[in-house]
Amino acid sequence: MIEITNATKRYGGKAVVDHVTAELKEGRLTAFIGSNGAGKSTLLSMISRLLKMDEGEIAIDGTGVHDWNQEELAKRISILRQTNHMNLRLTIRELVSFGRYPHTRGKLNEEDHKKIDEALSYAGIFHIQDQYLDQLSGGQRQMAYIAMVIAQDTKYILLDEPLNNLDMKHSVQIMKILKKLVEDLGKTVIIVIHDINFVSCYADDILALQNGRLVKAGEAKQIIDSQVLSRIYDMNIHISNIDGKDICVYYT
Repeated sequence: MIEITNATKRYGGKAVVDHVTAELKEGRLTAFIGSNGAGKSTLLSMISRLLKMDEGEIAIDGTGVHDWNQEELAKRISILRQTNHMNLRLTIRELVSFGRYPHTRGKLNEEDHKKIDEALSYAGIFHIQDQYLDQLSGGQRQMAYIAMVIAQDTKYILLDEPLNNLDMKHSVQIMKILKKLVEDLGKTVIIVIHDINFVSCYADDILALQNGRLVKAGEAKQIIDSQVLSRIYDMNIHISNIDGKDICVYYT
């Protein structure tokens, strides 16, 4: 479990994350939602120790995030950031193999190659593993980075807006993969995401942020509500049930 207690981050005296307290349950897909500037990515960066808190505490499996040994933390938590593209000319397989670095420090063994094969297959890109990243479409490239995170084989997987600039097909593929990681492998996935309908269809739990503060947290079915969402996004949002899924309508 990840326990967040009064987590606060300030820039220039302004709190971009303001005393947030929450629990992120294991074996669930949890979505951070809210408008731009709500503090979602900042909170995710503090959980992964990429960003230091000004106040509060975040504990991962009972140990404060800053008390973890770096190598051990990298075996427990993986993160895919918004800006993750490399300038090196790498094949897909070479990129995915980087996910094994916390375990082997670059000296790959048979078990590592097995994990890499599994990750490539899971992401549906095993057949193009020898292609170079600069030969790929944006969706294929993002799949490669998702596979790298899968190969790291951590208990917690953190993703910061992984659907940005992707077409519908690749967005759906990625959400299905993330859901399978939870359901089939028992992973805990935490995702910053803007598309509220993907949240409604795939998330188990939701943390809703507004101006750095936690507005509401709970199961997705509790948050995907017209009144709750209208307050979070400051606009009218209607909920329609289509084929058993609650779909948000907000374009009128």
